[in-house]
Parts: sequence; structure tokens; C-alpha cells
Amino acid sequence: MTFSINEIKEIAKESYGLNVHVSELSGFDEENYLLKEDSGKKYILKAGSEEQGLESIKAQMEMMNYLSGTEMSGNFQKVLKNREGSGLTLVHRNNKKYFIRLLSFQEGKFWYESEKHSPAAFESLGNFLGRMDRSLKNFSHPALHRDLYWDISKAADAFDKLKFITDPSKRRIAGYFLLQFETEVQPLLSSLRHACIHSDANDYNILLKGDEITGLIDFGDSVFTALINNLAIACAYTILYEEEPLKSAAEIVKGYYKEYPLEEKEVDILYYLIAARLCISVTRSAYNTSLGSSNEHHFLTEKAAWQLLEKWIRINPLKASDLFRRACGHNSVINNADDHSLLLEERKKFIGRNLSISYKEPLRIIRGALQYLYDDKGNTYLDCVNNVSHVGHCHPVVVRAMQKQIATLNTNTRYLSDLMMDYAKELTSVLPSRLKVCYFVNSGSEANDLAIRMARHFTQRNDIIVLDHAYHGTSTLAIEMSPYKFDSKGGSGQKPYIHKAVSPDLYRGKYRYNDKDAGEKYAVYVLEILKQLQEKKTPAAAFICETLLGVGGQIPLPEHYLEKVYEYVRRYGGVCIADEVQVGFGRVGEKFWGFELQNVEPDIVVMGKPIGNGHPLAAVVVTEAIAEAFNNGLEYFNTFGGNPVSMATGLSVLNVIREEKLQQKALETGNYFMERLKILMTKYPVIGDVRGHGLFIGVEMVKDRDTKEPAVSEIDIVVEKMKERGILLSTDGPLHNVLKIKPPVVFCKENADEFVQNLDEVLAEMF
Repeated sequence: MTFSINEIKEIAKESYGLNVHVSELSGFDEENYLLKEDSGKKYILKAGSEEQGLESIKAQMEMMNYLSGTEMSGNFQKVLKNREGSGLTLVHRNNKKYFIRLLSFQEGKFWYESEKHSPAAFESLGNFLGRMDRSLKNFSHPALHRDLYWDISKAADAFDKLKFITDPSKRRIAGYFLLQFETEVQPLLSSLRHACIHSDANDYNILLKGDEITGLIDFGDSVFTALINNLAIACAYTILYEEEPLKSAAEIVKGYYKEYPLEEKEVDILYYLIAARLCISVTRSAYNTSLGSSNEHHFLTEKAAWQLLEKWIRINPLKASDLFRRACGHNSVINNADDHSLLLEERKKFIGRNLSISYKEPLRIIRGALQYLYDDKGNTYLDCVNNVSHVGHCHPVVVRAMQKQIATLNTNTRYLSDLMMDYAKELTSVLPSRLKVCYFVNSGSEANDLAIRMARHFTQRNDIIVLDHAYHGTSTLAIEMSPYKFDSKGGSGQKPYIHKAVSPDLYRGKYRYNDKDAGEKYAVYVLEILKQLQEKKTPAAAFICETLLGVGGQIPLPEHYLEKVYEYVRRYGGVCIADEVQVGFGRVGEKFWGFELQNVEPDIVVMGKPIGNGHPLAAVVVTEAIAEAFNNGLEYFNTFGGNPVSMATGLSVLNVIREEKLQQKALETGNYFMERLKILMTKYPVIGDVRGHGLFIGVEMVKDRDTKEPAVSEIDIVVEKMKERGILLSTDGPLHNVLKIKPPVVFCKENADEFVQNLDEVLAEMF
């Protein structure tokens, strides 16, 4: 404190004629003191520094005086004049000016002092704020047209302070909500009603008696801004500790609307405004931490704000908008009667019939938020299967990188591009040194197609060895080398130049978990094919396989399998291709690439899906020798592969994985997840196997553990029941009896707990 207790006593006596006892109070910017006369009468003395600005302090005083002349005169402190008849007393300390104000004492219990609040208290708060804002409708002061960090309309400025948040998970959530503010709120700001508002109805400023709000203190953040911000601020702070924060916020909205009607567009963005205020708060706390602040007022609600943000992101914004609208008597934005029949009919009419849809009752997903998806009915889903959004749906760093680049330039690759070089260098830096030449394409299918083409150029051979049940994409060649497709209903069958090796399945195959030599034994199947092709004088050009088998059943390869296979393939002059489309970029946790789990170095690596976090980007990375052979005079050109937007996207994904330590997160969360699933396996015999690495997990379901009869009808019920509980899953495997679990790698242990608890309850219902 700048002033000692004795100095404040002296100021009170000399300037206001008061003999008082003084005690210090905390404050964010200003210094605050409680003054008490022997008679028991109390006052608040505030000392504001010149940094706050004299005009803004005068504006606060005028707003308080204005309210004193309204129906709410008893609900606010009054500015008391000094002996000279002024509401301000100028004091100099340490070569600085301080503006002293003496305020009446407002009786009541602070909101934060009550552990629980009834719906009536929340509605009363809304009533109070509505009356106050209506009373201030015609109030204006030029000094309140100011640039204030706490003004929600300026929330985008908090982006600059995200870097001070050291926890990547928290930084990611705050970044997501600030991104949503930019896209959902900023374009509407100019069309919203504006007014001079209190702007700080937090749990330390609101006074109540029982369930009735009796007062509001501290006008230090008063500002001219969007009117709805006043309500958003009150909601943000008073629902901090509520089990059902959205429900409590709706009570405040209902109370406010009764006193001062809200427009639909105001309530529709309230969800985002509440989140934005919380983000302003937590970024400010992080910044103050970086400065070494010891002011406890700077961190009062930090922990609770983070907890609320983590709850808030699990609330579908459409659900929030609908609830707030109904609290005001506005039209609902959710049509529960819509069964999507019209959309389904149009899909049948305009979209290919064999493009499948998940679930018996299809979902219409309208938004994504990291590991969550929102549908058009207001439901939120935990996404456990969309591995394409590798670092999370709408990851703010990736989105902003894409936005910036697409607003700058997007063109083909016949021009020099620093971005392409930057990305190629970064990508090859996480690969073995032999793999140094990049070709950028648009999808994993295209990448696999190109990889085979290059292998054939290099070897001057045609035949390809694949694993049974494998899947490598949708191009003509990719389908030809995908037994999962060509052996299925409607498939064209196996081409004579495609050869299937036995899938190295340690659960169902000939060699199982208890065989320490299983990897070498399964590798022999590839060796036999190589020998046969050599004898027929049609030696193999390449062997290609996923480094963990995806549609083949979520199967990790047996130890030493690829070591031996690659040895055999190279002995016979073939090329070893690692398909990392499903598993690369840190998903397996222990390593960055799946092939590293096998201690091998492929000749060609194929990447897709996670490489661009959902953006159409893929890559083929090869050795110098293969690249030179491919450069045979026939130009290779790809219109969109390697375009600037794709390169910026790829760079941002790599940076996010590195900076947020997502490979380590995948390892820790994945290990924890599988441990919990294996505990569940001891409880339910229908779970035959739990396997995987990191966040690449398969749960195989069987009717009988001895016969391993696939539990197909049962697993379909599980998937549907989990979806009803808000958890999205899918099935895989040649027998369609494996739960595939490949969520965005921002998936956390709490998500794993939620998954296991719900699966436990579903299985308990069924068995």
C-alpha cells in the first residue's frame, strides 16, 4: 500500500472531518480502505493513481451520482464531499498524484460469501442488472469511451497474452474461445446496442440479502460498450462454482429480460461473450504471474475460471442460445421435430448412394471444438474416432495460420515458395536422414498411389505385396491393393500383380501373444511370396503396410515383424513403403512414427489425415535415389499439392504437436486409457482383447473368449448406446467386431474416464 494506516487517518480527518479506525482492503488497481467511526458508521476510502486517469475517475463518480437520482438510489454507494465541497481530494505521494474519494458504505453480503445460490438469487441478479441498465439508458460520459482491457468487446486483444499461459491444455481452450469470439461476435459488434455500463458485476462486487440483490460496488471498469456485455460479465462470475452453470446463467437472463428486454442477436452470442470474459480474466492472470505479481486480487477467480471454461466447452453453443432464447420468450433455434428426412432425401438425390452414414439415426454435426462435436439438436459429443482432426477440431493455432495464409496467397507450385521449403525442412527433420525428398499431394489415397508409382519406376517392376484386410485409399490403384475393398461385397477381386500376405494378428492369427517369435514367423509369409515371385520372374516392386493396422482390426505389429520383412524385401530388390496415414505424427506416443516402434527405416513414407488436421494435405517422402529415378523426364505436377495454404497448415500442425507436447500427451493418456479398458476386460468376457499404442486403440468384442466368435450384433448395440450417451465410436476389423478408438490427441485422462464409465454402464445393461 502507498499510504500507511496513520496517513489515511490523517487524510480522513483533515479532508473530511472524520475520526476513524482504518483497515486495509484488497483491490485490483486502486487502493481501498475501510473507515469506521466509534459510532459504528462505516465508509470506504479509495485512492486512485494518476495512471488510471483523472477523467475516468470523474466519469465513475458521475455515473454513481446519476444512479443516485434514479429508482435504484439505495443500491449504490454515494460519493461524499470533502470540506471544500469536492468529491475528489488530491494527494501527492512519491512524486505521484493520487485521487482520494470517500464513499458511503453499502450494506450486504457479498455473492462469493455464499456457497450456494438459489434460482431466485440468480433471477434477482438479472432483475437488478436489467433495472440498472435501463436506468443508465440515457447516461453518457466522454471519458467512458475508452480502451479498456476488461471490455469484452476488446476480447481479441487477449490473444497477445495467450503465450503467458504455460499449460498447453489451458492455452488451447482459451485460444479456441478467443477464436470463436473473432468469428461469431466481432462481425456483429457494430450492430449491437451500446451504452455506458458498470462492466464489473463480479462475485466480489455484488451484494445480497437472502435471495435478493441489494447492491453493486466498484465502478472502476465502467465503459461505453455493447450493452449485452454487462449481463455476460455477471453471468461469467456468478456461475463460476455452479454444477449446472448454463441453467444458472439462464435464470439471470430471464430476470434481466423482465426488466430490460434483450434482442435475439444479443442472447445468441451470450455464450461466446461469457467465455470471452473468462478468457480475458485467465490471460490477465497469466500475464500477472509472468510479472511476478503478489496481489492476491489478480488471481482470485483464476482456478474457478479455468474450471468453468472446461465445463463451458462441453456445452453446445446452440443449446445455450436456445435456453437463453426461451428464458426471454423468443423463438427456439432447435427444431427437435426435424428428423433430417428432407436432408436424407436430398442426399440420396444429389450424392452417391454408396457414401455411407454413421449410426441408425444419423447425426447432423454443425460445429467442432477440440475433442468435442456439436449437433443441430443441442447435443455435445466426445469425439473418440475422428483421428483426421489430429490436434483437435478448430484448433486455434492451425485455424489462424490457415486464415492468415489464405488471405495472403494461394496458388500452384510453379512459383518459388519459402513456405514449401520451410515445411519440407521441418517435415524431414522428424524423419530418418535417408528420407529427405518430399512430394506434396492432397490425400492419403493420392499419396499411396504416387508411392507405388515411384516404387515401380525405381525397381522397374510391377508386383506389389500387401497385407490381408489392408486398406490404402480410394484411387483405382489404392483400391486394387486394398483387400479390405477388393475382397468385399462389390469388390473387383484380386489383381494378378497384387499379393496378400497373412495379417500378423496376435489375437486371432496362427501365432499369438504368448509366442515371442511371432513377428519373425509372420514375416516368413512375406518371404514365401517374395520367393514365389522371384521364381516366376515377376519380382516384387514393393511391400506396403500400415505401421499399425487400421481397418485390419486396430492391430499393433508384432515385435521384430517389420525388421524381418524389410530385410527380406530388400534382399529381393523391393522397396519398403510405410503407410503412416492413420498413425503418424505422434499418435502412438512412444514414437513420432509407427515404423519407429519396429526399429526400421522405410524407403518411402506416406502421410495423410493428421498431417493437415483435416485440411486436404498429404505427402510422400522418399530417399534421394528413389526421387532421382522418378525424375526420368516426365514432369510431375500437382495443381494443389504443396500450395501455400497447405504448407502453412502443415507447419502449424507440426508446431502445435511440438509446443503442446502432444506426443507425450498421447503416450500418457493412451497408457492410462488402455489400463482402464483392461480392467474393464476382467469384468466383461465380451471384451476379448484390448490393444494399441498411445491413442491408437482397439477393443475386440467376442461372444466367447475360447472360440473368439465375433460379437457383431453386440458391438453395434454398444456403438449406438454410447452415441446416445454422447460418445462417438465406430467399428473396424475384417469381422466388424473391433471398437476403434482414435480420438484427437488433445483427448485427456478425464475423457478416458468418461468413456470407460459409460462403456461400463452400457455393458452392465447388456450383460
